[in-house]
Amino acid sequence: MARESESGLPIEPVYGPDALAGWDPAAKLGEPGSYPFTRGVYPSMYTGRPWTMRQYAGFGTAAESNARYRELIAHGTTGLSVAFDLPTQMGHDSDAPLAHGEVGRVGVAVDSIEDMRVLFDGIPLDRVSTSMTINAPAALLLLLYQLVAEEQGVPADRLTGTVQNDVLKEYIARGTYIFPPGPSLRLTADIFRYCTAEIPRWNTISISGYHMAEAGASPVQEIAFTLADGIEYVRTAVAAGMDVDDFAPRLSFFFVARTTFLEEVAKFRAARRIWARVMREEFGARDPKSLMLRFHTQTAGVQLTAQQPEVNLVRVAVQALGAVLGGTQSLHTNSFDEAIALPTATSARLALRTQQVLAHETDVTATVDPFAGSYAVERMTDDVEEVAVELMRKVEELGGARAAIERGFQKAEIERNAYRIAQETESGERVVVGVNRFRLDEEEPYEPLRVDPAIEARQCERLARLRAGRDRAAVDSALTRLAKAAEGEDNVLYPMKEALRARATLGEVCGALREVWGSYEPSDVF
Repeated sequence: MARESESGLPIEPVYGPDALAGWDPAAKLGEPGSYPFTRGVYPSMYTGRPWTMRQYAGFGTAAESNARYRELIAHGTTGLSVAFDLPTQMGHDSDAPLAHGEVGRVGVAVDSIEDMRVLFDGIPLDRVSTSMTINAPAALLLLLYQLVAEEQGVPADRLTGTVQNDVLKEYIARGTYIFPPGPSLRLTADIFRYCTAEIPRWNTISISGYHMAEAGASPVQEIAFTLADGIEYVRTAVAAGMDVDDFAPRLSFFFVARTTFLEEVAKFRAARRIWARVMREEFGARDPKSLMLRFHTQTAGVQLTAQQPEVNLVRVAVQALGAVLGGTQSLHTNSFDEAIALPTATSARLALRTQQVLAHETDVTATVDPFAGSYAVERMTDDVEEVAVELMRKVEELGGARAAIERGFQKAEIERNAYRIAQETESGERVVVGVNRFRLDEEEPYEPLRVDPAIEARQCERLARLRAGRDRAAVDSALTRLAKAAEGEDNVLYPMKEALRARATLGEVCGALREVWGSYEPSDVF
């Protein structure tokens, strides 16, 4: 009897040659590093060097997060991934009324260039790749990073990393938006243009399906809606006058890795193939790098459980293996205690060790794409691709990703799938070890990491000192120039950088843009 995948597609008990009847290996696979990139974006993949090992971290004050970053680097992390608190993500200063109770809770609080200096103190920005999970105010954090690098004497063309900058998925699944979709897309295009000219090695966006998966999206929904968002960003940049090959090589993606191992491998392969075809056929990209879907993966936080948290170690290892065999370019492994609280230093180190075991104690890096030609995986890849393309067609029929978002289509589709998962878990049809099967009569005690509530008061004191010690007239003048650029068509990042250099705060800069562009109010049409 056939089982169903996470996306509701059939998984046969046995696959044989008939599963690939009429299948053209040259068209479907190609060679590693060649169109359509099913087998990976680079010819040698991990046989030359392993993926970038990132650990997502950030909490409390900049000083506390800096200490965690130094520790991770000392233990072998090859790339930093910065988590910002909710006020920072929403464009509010730590002393804003809306920030109360959230300062430093789910990430680090960054209000100004002074916080950014502390956050990266002693970290050589010309030798560390940094990913920043920030969306609506992405331009601000990127510019603060560049300003700190300049103070370190590091030229912008030496900086490497990624700014998430994917605001469309915020309207779909996550909610940390600030401005309406139109101005947000304009800001994205400005970032593309700025980085092409000023920070050429920087990945200007990480188009994210991870957060859709956290909200309940199936693997097919995850890649369909993510690639549809990618198409919208490319169209926006092209409409703004940019040549696709000038910016497309710096686009990147961000996906989840679930415990449903085979479908996850198939999902990554299908996503690469779809994106390569779209970039070649719809946008006429000529540079092979423009066709490559390069992506970061994070293991599935939504599948971690507070019950028997040590079982999460097994889940994370399986998920990480799926990401590696799916051909990820960088990977973050979740800590086993994340369903309870912020990870401790010990659990974060153990999460990193999981990647190091995969890279150095297994043979998965010995050969490129070991699943190529697998009857099961190749058929599942075709199935995922077919259904994802159909879902992308529905988005197109609604006018593209932005129009579909404004009608609530993606959000409604994901919510329906999330409800299905919840029903299956509640009924026991979907087994979750330690939750609805194989439970303990009494859970073992666990002492989580706790954030000091006094952080908010200390951060507010820092802001007060900053405002008292700066040139207020210079700040006001810079913010006025920023607002004028936002009203017209000039790239807003140049006046924004000068405002931040003058020590304008994140909340002040976002406030100046809110005055011009307004704030987004969500719609639930579907």
